Amino acid sequence: MSVIESIMDIPAGHEQNVFGQFDAHLKKIEKTLHVTVIARESELKIIGSDVSAKRAKEVFTELIELSKRGNTITEQNVNYALSLSMEGMTDTITELDKDIICRTISGKPIKPKTHGQKKYIDEIRDKMIVFGIGPAGTGKTYLGMAMAITAFKNNEVNRIILTRPAIEAGENLGFLPGDLQSKVDPYLRPLYDALYQIMGAESYLSNSEKGLIEVAPLAYMRGRTLDNAYIILDEAQNTTPAQMKMFLTRIGFGSKVIITGDLTQKDLPKGTISGLDTAIKVLKNIDEVAFVQLTSQDVVRHPLVQKIVKAYEEYEHSKKN
Repeated sequence: MSVIESIMDIPAGHEQNVFGQFDAHLKKIEKTLHVTVIARESELKIIGSDVSAKRAKEVFTELIELSKRGNTITEQNVNYALSLSMEGMTDTITELDKDIICRTISGKPIKPKTHGQKKYIDEIRDKMIVFGIGPAGTGKTYLGMAMAITAFKNNEVNRIILTRPAIEAGENLGFLPGDLQSKVDPYLRPLYDALYQIMGAESYLSNSEKGLIEVAPLAYMRGRTLDNAYIILDEAQNTTPAQMKMFLTRIGFGSKVIITGDLTQKDLPKGTISGLDTAIKVLKNIDEVAFVQLTSQDVVRHPLVQKIVKAYEEYEHSKKN
């Protein structure tokens, strides 16, 4: 296998962002693709096999373009660019960067960071009901929340309804003091956190007082018809089939529904069938319903989370075999 040298320019002022702190990103690219990278002034020399050098050049080109657009290059960006390159995919992460859903209260843009997330967003725009299924950290709830708030601000819907089943995560919390709301609030905290970050606490409280934004346990949905609303059901793997059917039959005219869940993290009593499992089988042939399967590659939290998710996936797969 012949060794070649490939030379490319890197614009001044972008080196530190692209290379990472203490050249961490550069070293990861070198180690993963088995190349040597020499940086001098505004020039990069890439030494390696023709395939490896070409891949490294593609990765650096992507990261430079992201940096030019004002992004802070993260380890997740580097990992995803490397994985796309090694799989020979022609799709680029810079294409994802164009799709800004909205901005947080601090002005930070919210956009899909993987092609799985991009598919999820596109299906939400296109379908009435979307199931986002995948492990923790894939942005299922957060991106869904961003889409809901954007639709609300654009007057596409009159209100936002966020719900999840109030089930303890493998623990028995015992007696909790306070009124009913204070008892269920801990279960709904992740939804509040996303609302505050995207919308701001003041805006949320104002709209909540008017009844335009509602955060409530799933049991509160019984007997209601939800028209002109953006409805998000979070942690759907913890619903029973009866609860899932009850929820899906609440949907009224002008509404859009996002249902998120992780089939590997069920907190239902042993032997109880998940409503999410049943819904996947029952609704798979309905055109207005989309199922998006996110994987460990779509995890956008700390890189260690991606490794943990992947390790559990491999362990569960080995148990089945």
